[in-house]
Amino acid sequence: MEWWMWFTLIIGMFLILLAVGFPVFLSFMAVNVVIIYILWGGAGMSQFVHSIFSSISTFVLLPIPLFIVLGEILVHSGVFVEAIDTLDLWMGRVGGRLCLICIGAATIFSCISGSSMACTAMLGSLMLPEMLRRGYHKSIAVGSCMSGSLDMIIPPSALAVVLGSLADISIGKLLISGLIPGILMAGLYAAYIMMRVKLQPSIAPPYTPERLPWPEKIIRLIKYVIPFFVIIVVVLGVILFGLATPTESAAIGTLLSMILVALYKKLNWRVVKKTFEGSLQITVMMFMILTGATAFSQILAYTGASQGLLKCILGYHFPPYAILAVMMMVLLFLGTLMEQVAIMMITLPIFMPIVRAVGWDPVWFGLLYLVNMSVGMKSPPFGLCLFVMQGVVPPSISTMDIYKSVTPFIFLDCVAITIFVLFPRIVTLLPNLMTH
Repeated sequence: MEWWMWFTLIIGMFLILLAVGFPVFLSFMAVNVVIIYILWGGAGMSQFVHSIFSSISTFVLLPIPLFIVLGEILVHSGVFVEAIDTLDLWMGRVGGRLCLICIGAATIFSCISGSSMACTAMLGSLMLPEMLRRGYHKSIAVGSCMSGSLDMIIPPSALAVVLGSLADISIGKLLISGLIPGILMAGLYAAYIMMRVKLQPSIAPPYTPERLPWPEKIIRLIKYVIPFFVIIVVVLGVILFGLATPTESAAIGTLLSMILVALYKKLNWRVVKKTFEGSLQITVMMFMILTGATAFSQILAYTGASQGLLKCILGYHFPPYAILAVMMMVLLFLGTLMEQVAIMMITLPIFMPIVRAVGWDPVWFGLLYLVNMSVGMKSPPFGLCLFVMQGVVPPSISTMDIYKSVTPFIFLDCVAITIFVLFPRIVTLLPNLMTH
């Protein structure tokens, strides 16, 4: 069979199974079994089992559960609530400041967590009721809480670890490359909120904050905010200066977060149970998809489908930016329909040979990829963060309200992607400074 016939058969079967309601994991497995029997018969099943085992029994994936535990224990213990309250005291009478605090909290939490869904759930549960109580319009309140998707970009990011391992990109460099872009994106969100509140003051009514003496405000800052910055500096610093691997950094960050929760006297059996239940659910979901998708990408390579598509694209001599634009649009489209790890497993075997053939920096491309994944997490109709938000909003807020509120932030993400394409040094500055 020609490569395009294999490509059409494999991808077509997968998409049909998804369309009829099969879970992503089972869709991968069903396609794998059928194609393996076509190619090798029953003898290929032993190799399939070996592929499943080897896909997750690798050291580079170890930071994923650790980063997720790090974020989950901070969510379930509630220790981050005091940090948010302290930031509120320091913001004074700034217009729309609860939305700005929400974005600031998402940025800080993203630096010490590996789960976008955990961050979104925390912001939606803690910040949204308070904003609605103070008269904030739902069109700006809900969207601000969706900034938890920054967790996918700002290190440590569990998805960046998966991407680095699958695409053969330095995980340490990929993790650290998201720091400046993530902060820049948070700045775009904040600028949008300040501009909109200036034009429509009624959507964020002012209120008088609690008045505290300066010494007490400083004490609260040191007690409830500075410890999180210490964890951030340690987790990112040991990676940036080459003092620890991403796995060791994740272990250090997880240990520090547990110590911090214990010092706040919040470490109890209920918190530990909820932390590990949530971490297991997220980790198992990602790893189940990973097992089936690894064999899927290997089959694409064996049948010549991925190489044939590569030669076809390069043979037409498209401009590099045109190829990049098509890749980004494909990722944005798939992000509205599928889970992020599944998208990686389908597209990376096709995209990465093109990236290396064109001569792009893999770290730069990896960061663009992650930004697109973050857009997909909050894009209608099937973004995972949308489902999380739907689970925490009050009944008065409809699904369409959530879609409308998040749309301006999706547009800002697309602006950010354009900036990173035109000015790649924003992405590569910190990775190039890393100590090898």
